[in-house]
Amino acid sequence: MSLHVHRHIAELRSQLNRLRSEGKRIACVPTMGNLHEGHLQLIRLAKEQADLVVATIFVNRLQFGLNEDWDQYPRTFEADCSKLDAEQCDYLFFPDETEMYPNGMDEQTRVVAPSMTDVLCGASRPGHFEGVTTVVSKLFNIVQPHVAVFGRKDFQQLAIIRRMVADLCIPVEIVGAPVARDSDGLALSSRNAYITEQERPNANQLYQTLCWLRDQVQQGQRDYRTLETAGARRIEKAGFRPDYLSIANAQTLQPAVDDDTDLAILGALFTSRARLIDNVTLTL
Repeated sequence: MSLHVHRHIAELRSQLNRLRSEGKRIACVPTMGNLHEGHLQLIRLAKEQADLVVATIFVNRLQFGLNEDWDQYPRTFEADCSKLDAEQCDYLFFPDETEMYPNGMDEQTRVVAPSMTDVLCGASRPGHFEGVTTVVSKLFNIVQPHVAVFGRKDFQQLAIIRRMVADLCIPVEIVGAPVARDSDGLALSSRNAYITEQERPNANQLYQTLCWLRDQVQQGQRDYRTLETAGARRIEKAGFRPDYLSIANAQTLQPAVDDDTDLAILGALFTSRARLIDNVTLTL
């Protein structure tokens, strides 16, 4: 195996400092593991952006709520290593919680992004994005990459990370990768493993609804709140519980108004055991 696995910050930094001094451009792909084709597409895009790629796997308890699935979240380290090695990823940083939070999570300094964090997924998962920005800022300080690649499926997360990097003057270029989808349009996600066999034929309903909303807007509909309500009814009719649907300004994630031209249509729904998110964008 050509993949170099490091569990400790000091040894990874030592390796990367040497390579950086040789003029190597470094890309970072943060993940929580249980890698699927969507993650591997991020690795491939990162390889196009840099001389070497550092993937990270850390199931970050700080971004999970009290009743969420941190302890059940799939952990597939050996399989993940094999997939990364097959993609010729150069380094994997695989710390434990003590390495990442040596003073304990309660004493951990937090990074708080004040905008875009209390709407959409942030409204459903209080504190989630504080956990994301805290761990991503730590990973950026550990790896010190020139570029980092994130998937656009987590559109809100990508927007918040871009804002954090700009606000804190972190010298990392953020690249967003297209949403990876199954053949029926379902966005690839580690949590898709929770979808039951009975639910799977209709699990693409979120994507279909977002595309329907996009088509309505492109055809001239501008009563966005009424469209959102109609979209929620479509999801309910398919047997799922909508969390939110929002036709939003793509930059601010605030509800879109008539003169907005760059739109993001974002949504989340609940299956019996999973919460799925997705989005589409359009320019008017």
